[in-house]
Amino acid sequence: MEGAVPLRLHHPWTAAIDRAVGIVVEPLAALLIVAEVVILALGVAFRYGLHNALSWSDELSGILLLWLAMLGSVVAYRRREHIRITALERNASPRMRSMLDAVSSVVVALFCIEMLPASYGLMAQEADQTTPALGIPHSWILAGIVVPIALIFVLSLTRLAESEPRHGLTAAGAGVVISVAAYFGRDVFALLGNLNLVLFFVLFVGVIVAIGVPIAFAFGAGTLSYLALTTHVPLSTVADRMDEGISNIILLAIPLFILLGLLVDSSGMARRIVDAIASLVGHVRGGLNIVLVVTMYLVSGISGSKTADMAAVAPVLFPEMERRGQDRGEMIALLSTSAAMAETIPPSIVLIIIGTVVGLSIKDLFTAGLLPAVVASIALVVVALVRSRGEHHALAPRASLRAIGRAFVLAVPGLALPLLIRAFVIGGIATTTEVSTVGIVYTLIVGSLLYREMDWRRIYPMLRETASLAGAIMLIIATATAMAWALTQSGFAQQLATALAGAPGGRAGFFAASILAFVVLGSVLEGIPAMVLFGPLLFPIAIQLGINPIHYAIVAVLAMGIGLFAPPIGVGYYAACAIGKASADTAVARVIPYILALVAALAVIAAFPQISLVFVGAK
Repeated sequence: MEGAVPLRLHHPWTAAIDRAVGIVVEPLAALLIVAEVVILALGVAFRYGLHNALSWSDELSGILLLWLAMLGSVVAYRRREHIRITALERNASPRMRSMLDAVSSVVVALFCIEMLPASYGLMAQEADQTTPALGIPHSWILAGIVVPIALIFVLSLTRLAESEPRHGLTAAGAGVVISVAAYFGRDVFALLGNLNLVLFFVLFVGVIVAIGVPIAFAFGAGTLSYLALTTHVPLSTVADRMDEGISNIILLAIPLFILLGLLVDSSGMARRIVDAIASLVGHVRGGLNIVLVVTMYLVSGISGSKTADMAAVAPVLFPEMERRGQDRGEMIALLSTSAAMAETIPPSIVLIIIGTVVGLSIKDLFTAGLLPAVVASIALVVVALVRSRGEHHALAPRASLRAIGRAFVLAVPGLALPLLIRAFVIGGIATTTEVSTVGIVYTLIVGSLLYREMDWRRIYPMLRETASLAGAIMLIIATATAMAWALTQSGFAQQLATALAGAPGGRAGFFAASILAFVVLGSVLEGIPAMVLFGPLLFPIAIQLGINPIHYAIVAVLAMGIGLFAPPIGVGYYAACAIGKASADTAVARVIPYILALVAALAVIAAFPQISLVFVGAK
C-alpha cells in the first residue's frame, strides 16, 4: 500500500491537468461525504424522533454513494493511494521502477478505454428510466461511472507522460501490440475453453498485480478482457455489475466509519483511552504492550478501518514506548498483528461486506466477532509478556488510584462510543449504516465542547482522506463484483463447489482447506476483494456441509487478517511499517512469534464454534 504523498509531476502541462482535476474532484467528493452524513442524520431524526420516515433518503444516499465511490477513486488515483502490491517495486532498481510505473499507467489506460464505451452504452440504454421516489434519470446516476473513468483515463496519460520517454513508449507500444494480437486471436481463445479462466484471472491478473497495477484496475482489466475476447456478453454488463456492487446502501458505512475513525483521533478520544489503560498497567514490564493490544481492540470498535486504527494508536503510544527503551521493530510487529486480531471486531468493514455479499445478519456478525478477538488478544498478550521478560526497559511509576480514576473518567466519552453505537443498532434507533452518523455527531460534540481539541481546519483534509480511502476500497468492490459475476457465469462456481465438496476429510477437510485458502487470499488480495470474489462461492458449500455460516465468516475474516498482516506479502504489514515510520525489514523476524500466536488462536476458534456463537444464540 502506498503513502499519501501525491506524485510529483515535472512537466508543466501534466502538473496543470493534475491540479485542475484535484481542484474540481476533491472538494466535490468532500461535499458528497458531508451530504451523506446530513441525509442519514435526517433519516434517523425523522424516523425515530418524528415517527415520519423519509421515503427518499435511502434512494438519494445510494445515488450519491455511487458518485462518491467513483470520484473517491479518482482522488485515490491522483494521490497514488489505490491498494496495490509493491514488493517487486521496492526491490527493483530506479530504472526498473520507472518501467513498472509506465506499464501500470498503460494497464489503467487500457482499462479505461474498455470501460468508457461499456459504461456509456449502459447509460444510453437506461436513459428513459427514472428512480421511483425522486424521479432521477438513471443516465444521471450512471454518469457517476462515466465521468470518473474519463478523469482516471486523463490522469493515466499524464502519469505515462511523466515516465522516462523510452519506458513510456515501450510500455504503450507493447500494450497496443498485445491488445491488437489478442483481438485478432479470439478464435484461439475460443478453443481453450475453461483454460481462459486460468489465463485471464490467474496469469494475467496475477502478473499485473505483481508488477504494481492497483488491484481494482487489475480486476477490471482482467474481467473486461475475458468477456471481450472469450464471450459474446456485452461489456455494458461490467458497468451494470459495478453499479450493483457499490450502490448498496449498507456499503455507505465504509466511508462514514473511516471518517469517524479520523475524527476519534483528532478529537483526543484515542489519546485518553490510551492514557487510561496505561495508568492501569504501565508500571508492569511489557505493560505498554498490553496497552497496545487492548487499545487496538477498543479503537477497532469505533473506526471499522484497520489502517485508521493503527494510525490512531501508533502516534499516541509509540513515543512513550520508545522513551521506555522498547524496540521499534517489536512495536510494529505487535501493532500489525493486533490489527489482524481486530479484523473481527465491529464495526469491521470486512464484516459489513461479508454480510452484504453473502446475505448474513450484520448484527449477528458484529456480536460473533467480539469473543474470538478476545481469544486472539490473549494469545498476543501472552507472547508479548514472554518476550518482554529479558528486556530492561524503564518502567513508569505505579499510578495512584486517584490518577487511575481520573484517567478513566477522562476516557469515559471514548470508551462509551462503541457501547453507544451498539445500543443504537440493537435498539432499532439506527441501522448499521446510519449509526456511523450518530458516532460522527457524538465525536464532534465531545471533541469540540468537552475536550476542546477538535481542530476544524483539519476537517477538509480528513474528508479528502476519507474520500480517497473509501474510493480505493469501493472500486475494488465494484470490479471484484464484476469479476465474481464473470467467474460464476463461466461455471467456475459449480466446478469449485464440486471439487471442495469432495475434498478428503469431508467437513473438517473443507474447513481446513478454507482456512489455508483465506490466509493466502488475505495476503494476496486483502480481505475485501477476496471476500467479494469467493464468499458467494464458498459459503453455500460450508452451509451444505453443516458449518454455521456465522462461525465460518468469523474464521474466514480472522484467517484473511492473518494473511493481510503477515510478511513478506501481506500489504497490511507494510501499512503498519509506514505508520510506525520504519523500514519493512525492521520487524520481519519479530513478527513471526505473534503470527504463530494468532494461528494457534485461529485453530482454537475454528475447533470450538461456541466461541463465535455463544452470544448469537446459534448452534
